[in-house]
Amino acid sequence: MSVAISLKTLLLSGFAAVALSTQAFAADTTLKLGHPANEQNTWHLASVKFAEELSALTEGRVAVEVYPNETLGKEMDVINGMQLGTADMTITGESLQNWAPLAALLAVPYAYKSLDEMDSVASGEMGDRIKAQIIETAGIRPITYFARGPRNLTSNRPISTPADLDGLKMRVPNVPLFLNVWQALGASPTPMAFSEVFTSLQNGTIDAQENPLALIKSANFSEVQKYVNKTEHVRSWIYLTISEAAWSKLSEEDQANVMEAAARAQAYERELFIAEETKLVTDLEAAGMAFVDVDTEAFAAAAKDAVLGSISEDIRPDVEALFAR
Repeated sequence: MSVAISLKTLLLSGFAAVALSTQAFAADTTLKLGHPANEQNTWHLASVKFAEELSALTEGRVAVEVYPNETLGKEMDVINGMQLGTADMTITGESLQNWAPLAALLAVPYAYKSLDEMDSVASGEMGDRIKAQIIETAGIRPITYFARGPRNLTSNRPISTPADLDGLKMRVPNVPLFLNVWQALGASPTPMAFSEVFTSLQNGTIDAQENPLALIKSANFSEVQKYVNKTEHVRSWIYLTISEAAWSKLSEEDQANVMEAAARAQAYERELFIAEETKLVTDLEAAGMAFVDVDTEAFAAAAKDAVLGSISEDIRPDVEALFAR
């Protein structure tokens, strides 16, 4: 699909959201879908697509109101609202491990070497077990999933092997698993709020950081970093979810319609995602960044023990199975 369609979609998405809200007045059921992304994000565009498809499939019986930019609340607030009945739907991922330990499998470093491999897990037997546990323990039902861009390391010197990380001062999120993995790889990681990263790179407090390409671009890291090292150390997915309370109020026919609309939204989002990832590389190169190929096998081997030593006993057999694939 041409990237140009994204621009057209962006222009129409605001109107679509208004139209959906208008339709909601005539609907038998209205679902409130809150998520953290902005209106240009593929998750939001897919959410609007889901709403459009569900309205069409149910002939207007079920409407979806989409609330981007955390306007319905932050991620955990919306999840809690879904459990209390004040919200119906959200987009969420490994945060659900607070209720379902298996949700941690959505974002394990070096567990998935490619998008196809991640898809095979997310849509396979392990993915079914993850979803079942989320439904049982969190009262939230995953109805489809979206891919997230892999996390890559940016720096001012090229990094191609773990040995190149020696002494590299880098920012990581305040996640013990990430800290332990980068220490095992030989870097000097430090937790830091994302809002502080640009300035810290600029003044030399840190030398590097890691994030998906979309955030590398939107944060203008090309102004303070020369290289995107293609570590692709975390591939992950995220779920479009509905509360069990809202799901149980739907007829079997409309439950089937929800699943069909979700499948269509997933296909649409994947098309946008692939086009966006390609464009992000082009945009970052145009901004002066160079992409560096990395010995991912060496990185994965060096990270494995740190990963296994940082995860809970509940999911260790599953992570070991992922590494053995």
